[in-house]
Amino acid sequence: MTHTVVKNATCTFCGCVCDDMELHAEGDRIVKTKLACGLGEAWFKNHTAEHLYPDALIDGQPSSVEEAVQAAADYLYEADMPLVYGLSNITCEAQRAAVALAERIGGVVDSHTSL
Repeated sequence: MTHTVVKNATCTFCGCVCDDMELHAEGDRIVKTKLACGLGEAWFKNHTAEHLYPDALIDGQPSSVEEAVQAAADYLYEADMPLVYGLSNITCEAQRAAVALAERIGGVVDSHTSL
């Protein structure tokens, strides 16, 4: 079984988005964490890296990533006011890219806390 160590891993479980963890995996299971809080450790240890789903779906059907990106671009181009939502469990870099996309396409940004 292959032992893999990932340093400076980012945890997206909560809004803190800690990015200084060290993860130790045996095969597709994380067996040890360093610098993770209790929530992060439980989240990492209860998920696997197995590949159960296709890389992309269009209307629920498997597709290539390239086709899915084109379909997403078409949807965004046709939208009157696209909504960028649900950014709390992604990295700061991904949030920055999502906000830049919203600005470019004339969309709006909202968070899950806006009840």
